Amino acid sequence: DAVVTQFPRHKILGTGKKLILQCTQDMNHVSMYWYRQDPGSGLQLIYYSAGTKGFEKGDVPEGYHVSRDDLSHFPLTLDHASTKQTSVYFCASSLSTVLHNHILSTQEGGKPRSEGTLPPNHGAPGWLSQ
Repeated sequence: DAVVTQFPRHKILGTGKKLILQCTQDMNHVSMYWYRQDPGSGLQLIYYSAGTKGFEKGDVPEGYHVSRDDLSHFPLTLDHASTKQTSVYFCASSLSTVLHNHILSTQEGGKPRSEGTLPPNHGAPGWLSQ
């Protein structure tokens, strides 16, 4: 069976601490993604990678960084965890790059907010609380 694995699945972390969220997949997928979902919100893309050594910032990359040394691993690092990073995190993979779709919704002041959509192939959730 094809699998995307995310570790740790649950984590409570003190403010200012470092955390590495591991994501692995065994399908030789070229593209991998990290999303977060805050209560009452849609998925927000943090980073995505379309191959080894390459990655791109998503909508909410601040406070995070990633690496991609091989096709199967795409760790997400929080160097100094903050309460703003309390969320449910999703790692996903796909055979090829899935274009990041944007759903615009109106917020206070009429400013648009973009929300990502999870690629259709594979994903694994986990949550972080502080």
